[in-house]
Amino acid sequence: MKIAVKTFVPAASLLFFAQAAAQQPAATLSLDEAIAVTLADNPAMKAAEYEERAAQQERRASIGLRMPQISVTGAYAYMAKDIGFDFNEMKGPVQNLAGQVLGSGMVPPQYIPPIQQLIDPILGADWFLKVQDRSLGFVGGQVTMPIWLGGKINAAGRAAKIQERTAIEQGNQTRNALISELVERYFGLSLAMQVVDVRQQVVDGVRKHLQDAIALEQNGMIAKSERLYVEFKLAEAERELANARLQVQTISSALQNTLNRNQELLPVTSMFIVDKIEDLTFYQAQAADRNPLLNQVTLKRDLAQEGVKVQRSAFLPQVVAMGGGSFYNYQVAGLVPRWAVGVGVNIKIFDGLNREYKYSAAKQTVRRVGELQNKAEKDISVLVEQLYNQLQNYRNQMTSIDASLAFAEEYLRMKNAAFLEGMASSSDLIDAELNLAGVRAERLQAAFNYDKLLAQLLEAAGLSEEFPAYARRSDARPILFDKK
Repeated sequence: MKIAVKTFVPAASLLFFAQAAAQQPAATLSLDEAIAVTLADNPAMKAAEYEERAAQQERRASIGLRMPQISVTGAYAYMAKDIGFDFNEMKGPVQNLAGQVLGSGMVPPQYIPPIQQLIDPILGADWFLKVQDRSLGFVGGQVTMPIWLGGKINAAGRAAKIQERTAIEQGNQTRNALISELVERYFGLSLAMQVVDVRQQVVDGVRKHLQDAIALEQNGMIAKSERLYVEFKLAEAERELANARLQVQTISSALQNTLNRNQELLPVTSMFIVDKIEDLTFYQAQAADRNPLLNQVTLKRDLAQEGVKVQRSAFLPQVVAMGGGSFYNYQVAGLVPRWAVGVGVNIKIFDGLNREYKYSAAKQTVRRVGELQNKAEKDISVLVEQLYNQLQNYRNQMTSIDASLAFAEEYLRMKNAAFLEGMASSSDLIDAELNLAGVRAERLQAAFNYDKLLAQLLEAAGLSEEFPAYARRSDARPILFDKK
C-alpha cells in the first residue's frame, strides 16, 4: 500500500507555529514542492546557473579564434618638418656654370638678358622637393586570419567545451547537495515537530498522573514523597518540551534559508523507510557514471590533456594571413600604397628551453590528475558502500524498535492501571511514561537518520532527483510518533 507520502501536521506543533507566527500564518509544504522551490529560488542554484551561462559564453567566444580579426584604425601626425629632397646645395654650382656659359661668347649678346631673366627666378627659388607634408592623417582597416597555429586553436576550442561541461557538472553537484540539505532540514523539522508532540504527551500524561497522585495522597493511599516525585518529573518534562520547541525554531530557520523563504513552513510529507532498495552494486555503478564530483575529475584530466596539446603547438610554425588598406588619406603622399596583403610565418628556434619545460610540466599535470581520478573513484565507491550499509542498519533497527514500542505502550498501560489500584508507585508509572517517550523519539530519530542517509546515498550515486520517487514507492512506510 502506498503510504509514504501521507501528510501530517502534528497538532501541538501546529499550535506552536500559529502562536509564533501570528502575523503571518505558517504554510504547508510537501517534499516535492520544497524540492521545486529550492531548485528554483536557492541562491546557490542561481549562482550555478550563472556559472553555466558564463562557461557557455566562453565556449562561444572560442569559436572566434578561427574567424578573421578585422580592425579599423585612424591616425593623425604632425612632424618636425616635411619629408623630401633638398637640392639647394646645387644652386651654387649651377649658377657658376650658367655664368660661364653666358660669358663664354657662345651665346649672342642680345640673348643674354632674356636668358638671365629666366635663370634668376629659378636660382632664387627654394630647391627643396617635398615628398610628404609634415601634417598628415589617414583612416584604414586591417584584417588578420589565422591559417595554422600548431593546433592551438583546436585545443582552445576543446578546452572551452570541457569547461562548459565542468560548469554543468558543478551545477549538478550543487543541485544534489541542495536536495540532501533540504531533505535533512525538511525531515529534521518534521522530527523536531513530532518530538514536540512526544514531549507534549509526556507533559500531559505526567500532569494527569500528578492529579491522580494528589487525589491518592489526600486519601492516604500514597506518601507525600510520591506526589513530590511526580511534580519533579513534571517540571523536567516541561523543560524538555521547551527545549524541543526551541529546536523547532532553529531547524525552521534553517529550512527557510534553504528554501529562500521568510515564511514559517510546515512539512506535510512524513518521514519514511523503504523495506527494500536496489543492491549495492547498482549504486556503485551509478556513482561511477553519474557522480558529478567524479565527472569533474575526469573532465580535469581531459583539460590537462588539452593543455599538453597547447604546449606542443609552441614547437610548430604559426601561419597568419593579413591585409590592410586605407579608406581616407589626408595629405598622404601618393607614393604610399593604398592597400597590401600578405602571409606571415613565425617559427621559434630557441627560447631558453621555456617550451620544453612547459611541455614537460603539462604532461606531469596529466599524470597527477590521472592519479587523483583513480583515488576519487575508489573513495566514491567506498563512500557509497559506507552509506548503503548504514542505511540498511537503520532499516533493520526499525524492526526491533517497533517491538520495543509495542512493549512500552503495553507496559505503560499496565503500570497506569496498577497505580490507580495502589499496586505501583508513581515513580514506576513515570518511568514507564518516559520509557515510551524515549522509544517513540528513538523511532523517529532512526527514520530521520534513514532518510538523511538515503539522500546522501543518492547524492553520491548522482541520483538525488530520484529521492521523491523513493518516498512514493509501494513498500515505503511512513514513520509517525504515534503510529506503527
